[in-house]
Amino acid sequence: MSKRFSLESIVSLAKRRGFVYQGSEIYGGLAGTWDYGPLGVQLKRNLADLWWKMFVEGRDDMFGLDSAILMNPKVWQASGHIATFSDPLVECQTCHGRFRADKIDSSKCPSCGSKNSFGQPRQFNMMFKTQVGPVANQESVSYLRPETAQGMFVNFKNVVDSFSPNLPFGIAQIGRAFRNEISPRDFLFRAREFEIMELEYFVRPDDWQEPFNDWRKLLGQWFAAIGLPAGRIKEVELPSNERAHYSQATVDFYYDYPSIGLDELAGLAYRGAFDLTNHQRLSGKKLEYRPKEGGKPFVPHVIEPTFGLDRNVMAVLSEAYCEDSVGGEKRVLLKLPSDLAPVRYAVSPLLKNKPELVEKARAVYRLLKERFGLVMWDDNGNIGKRYRRQDEIGTPYCVVVDFQSLQDGTVTVRDRDTTKQQRLAPEAIGQSESTH
Repeated sequence: MSKRFSLESIVSLAKRRGFVYQGSEIYGGLAGTWDYGPLGVQLKRNLADLWWKMFVEGRDDMFGLDSAILMNPKVWQASGHIATFSDPLVECQTCHGRFRADKIDSSKCPSCGSKNSFGQPRQFNMMFKTQVGPVANQESVSYLRPETAQGMFVNFKNVVDSFSPNLPFGIAQIGRAFRNEISPRDFLFRAREFEIMELEYFVRPDDWQEPFNDWRKLLGQWFAAIGLPAGRIKEVELPSNERAHYSQATVDFYYDYPSIGLDELAGLAYRGAFDLTNHQRLSGKKLEYRPKEGGKPFVPHVIEPTFGLDRNVMAVLSEAYCEDSVGGEKRVLLKLPSDLAPVRYAVSPLLKNKPELVEKARAVYRLLKERFGLVMWDDNGNIGKRYRRQDEIGTPYCVVVDFQSLQDGTVTVRDRDTTKQQRLAPEAIGQSESTH
């Protein structure tokens, strides 16, 4: 495994190179909100696309969904969120700072340092309230969804009616969720607005253990696919007193984040029939599965793998961040896997004031752009500065058109991690290179 670097170094690079900016920064920001810059949004999209290919497009038993953020408030009544979705809040009587009681290690205020200044904990519901329609009253109250799962549960009947799937099958979606966190912290790790990659896998009530174990292995395969070594992942089986109210079995997956340590990256829960049963009861609609081979209809049980998209982005950046030296000079680089890198190739003319080199380089750029899409034109500064800039944003390969290119048509392809160079015909790029 690579050497760890501080979270501050990663946050600094993310801001400097256009991965992640503080939300509303010109107005002093808004705690717990982050904006993805041009490179960050592409990294995030690449990661989400890989997840979708692996867990939806690559399977025959999965159906995609994109449910609404605003839902009938009875959804959150049935799910238990209105009654139970809360954290213990304490307030410092000196500075009036508010904190989660379970995250304070001592009686000392993290903000002002006062001792024994906290009042009694009280429960704080983390859902954002809003109003739907022109009249603000109790009937118009709605909520920004705190999770994506319920959108899949309330659409269970629609998917069954439309596609008549065989059990087991799953419904998957990637979407935004909102939680009014008391103390947002640690960069992208705990924010008030975030994205979840999640699926609900419906099984027969007496047949959940084997698919649960299968999904446990699949989560490990996912972490390997995005470049997270097994040595930085820890699986934790939660005892009954630590599980969510709906869960009959839970395995949390922790990643060793820099400066934070082990904390949650993804989770796997066996929710039983909790959600469908409650929605069936409150809505009055049958949310049952009728076996195709005959037999009595039943409410399926569900296994839920959940991945925090932003936390996965943060883990990928943390694992990829490296510092070394080239030619005696310090170098910062992101060793991103090729299929996640926001730029796969950067194309440059050796000298930007030589029209014949620029013309040839533009032709190579268009060729690679058509084939790979994620290709950047870079002629800013000398070639050494270009290499350093591309290393910092995680570009696996730099392609340079030089004077030899005008003679034999080959170009120089430089590897980000090793800095080694080879000459290739532009048409051969991508065929002989090793993947990162």
